[in-house]
Amino acid sequence: MRLVASDIDGTILGHDGKISSRTIRAFHACRDAGVEVVFVTGRPPRWLYPLREQIGHTGTVICSNGAVVWDLEADKLISANALSIESVLEARRIIKQLRPDALFAAETLTGFHLEPGFIENETSELLAEFTPARLDETLTADDAVVKFLAVTRTGTPDDFLAEVQPAVAHLVETTHSAPRTALLEMSAPGINKAVTLAEYAASRGVEAADVVAFGDMPNDVEMLRWAGDGYAMASGHPEAISAAGQQAPHFDDDGVAQILEAKLASLPGAHAARVPWPWGPAADGDLRGEGGGGD
Repeated sequence: MRLVASDIDGTILGHDGKISSRTIRAFHACRDAGVEVVFVTGRPPRWLYPLREQIGHTGTVICSNGAVVWDLEADKLISANALSIESVLEARRIIKQLRPDALFAAETLTGFHLEPGFIENETSELLAEFTPARLDETLTADDAVVKFLAVTRTGTPDDFLAEVQPAVAHLVETTHSAPRTALLEMSAPGINKAVTLAEYAASRGVEAADVVAFGDMPNDVEMLRWAGDGYAMASGHPEAISAAGQQAPHFDDDGVAQILEAKLASLPGAHAARVPWPWGPAADGDLRGEGGGGD
């Protein structure tokens, strides 16, 4: 175990916004043992504050389902794979034909574009920050779209994905991370968490066999298959569980921490010594993040 790659929402961060102290200590122990930790999430860079403010993480984060690599310490972009505006608008047209009630949004490197009705909660901070309008009216050639979103208020996420994915496969990579809401997340073709994680690991001289990965949803499937040790949360989506072949205990039982503790105990020269955490001070109590955004 040389590199730990962990999803965030539903894997270490619950809907209540909490990361358990046991999970924090497990990541702490990985760093103490010389094992690098990288978070791999569907969240955009602007939603990484739980890692920085609550965990104190200042390393690299692979976000937007692999479309963006972000330096959290410098708060700057390392690399990005963006969709063309033409692909976004054509995918929107196709999805609209399949699901006339579908609504859309686009995450760019500089902001967020959303259509009227995309967010039902009228008190959402997003609605205060961004003015809803049709994407073909707001997106320009200068906008680097790293994640294109489609939502419908009917059906399940799995059904929506099954209907849309083959119809737009020539334009976008499609997945979902929503347990209940029929919300699809689309990136540039060929881009997913596994592709970007593999590139990052190679840059660090780490092979797939030495990577332990954790995830819980369909957008984690490729990563869990690629890693030498891929663990789906027992509380996760059936596709993630099937892809991983191994299960971590339920999220509520600190499943990630349990696996990491066992692996750390088996490392050569394992000991109980504690050294200062390079991410900043670790708290003994639960740490609170901000939920939402899909992972």
